[in-house]
Formats: sequence, C-alpha cells, structure tokens
Amino acid sequence: MRFNLPTILTFSRIVLIPFFVLTAPERPFLGAFIFGVASITDFLDGYIARKRGQITKFGIILDPIADKFLIISALVLLVDMARLSVWIAIIIIVREFLVTGLRAVALSKDIVIPAELGGKLKTSFQIVAILCLIMGIDVFGVDLYDVGTVFIWIALFLSIVSGVQYTVSFWKKI
Repeated sequence: MRFNLPTILTFSRIVLIPFFVLTAPERPFLGAFIFGVASITDFLDGYIARKRGQITKFGIILDPIADKFLIISALVLLVDMARLSVWIAIIIIVREFLVTGLRAVALSKDIVIPAELGGKLKTSFQIVAILCLIMGIDVFGVDLYDVGTVFIWIALFLSIVSGVQYTVSFWKKI
C-alpha cells in the first residue's frame, strides 16, 4: 500500500483523537482547537484525493472510519463532561455504526455508496455543535453551549434522516 497525502491526513485525524480527548476536559480551547484541526483534515483529505485523482479503496474505507472515531470520541467525551445527553449520543453513534456497516457491506460487493448531502450537512452540524459544546462559554453575549445544543439537535435530526437515506440507497443498490 502506498501512502498519499489524503491517506496521511486521514491517519492524522486518528492520531489526534487521544490528544483531543485528554486535553479538552481541562483545557477546552486547546481541545476545541485540536478537534477543529482534526475536522479540517476530514474536508481536506477528500478534496485533495478528488483533485489529484488519488481516490483509493483503502481511503474509501479508512476515511469514514476515521470520521466515526473522531465524532464518537467527541460525543462520549461530551457525555462524560455532562454537556450532552447520553441518549442523543447513543442515537448518533448507532446511526454512525449502521451507515458504516452498510457502506462496508456494499464495498465488499464493489458497490460504492457515496456520501450524500444529508450526511455532509449532518457532519458539518456535528462539528460546529461539538466545538461549541466543548467550549461552552459566552462569546460577545452569545452562549456557545446554547448554540451547540441547537446544532446538536439539528445534527440529530439530520443523522436520522441521512441514516434512512443511506439505508434506502443501500437496498436499492444491493
């Protein structure tokens, strides 16, 4: 297997997770920064892979797994920090496993189920929600915890909707 820049970026996202988890509870701004950097690699790896024609089966498998590791780690951490309800985290985590499992089964049959707009929107709302909930402070009179709470509810709704979309797409293609 040859490592290219998109694969290195994907691996870096996984490597950053322990630093994020260990840092965020005591130093929320640094934790949010690390999470933000890791999240940016999610957007960069796919963009660079498409731009340079470096899309690989390995990358197609590893990228969503790295994404799930990052998001699930953040959700579990937020539950531990008492900033997120456990049932919201569970619903989102179950959806992540469901979609990843469906994509893996499809890929084993040489069928690629690409990311859909709903999934991309869900990820964007999750990232913003997690960043706001980690920091949980007032900025210019805006309570980031409240903003994060609104965004996580939107992400929860999008998780359910996009999870149904992926499931329907899976059954149509299989």
